[in-house]
Amino acid sequence: MSSEKEKNSVSLPKIIKSKFIKMKNIGNILRELRESKELPLRVVAAFLDIDPAIMSRIERGQRKASREQVVKLAEYFNVDENELLVAWLSDKVVNELAYEQNAMEALKVAEDKIKYNITQKI
Repeated sequence: MSSEKEKNSVSLPKIIKSKFIKMKNIGNILRELRESKELPLRVVAAFLDIDPAIMSRIERGQRKASREQVVKLAEYFNVDENELLVAWLSDKVVNELAYEQNAMEALKVAEDKIKYNITQKI
């Protein structure tokens, strides 16, 4: 049931999938992918049709990449789109909840709601 694109993509390289990958933000992952291919920032920025300064801010975590940009970069680097999207989504959640006192409880409730919504669509 997987698409042809998913069959041809590879998992993130070992350099990026260290035991601390869960602690890396999407910007760190994108920088490591770019550097592992020895690509200048301007080349990746040009692929996304953005200014290199914006790409630099994304890599440093000072600006958020869009979902579309993450999808395009997964294709560009030939890595699993879902792995990059999970990193991107987890950053969004952390940015929203990091300093909330009840964050963990809210995440558990959100997980239950997501599971419920999925079963309702079937």
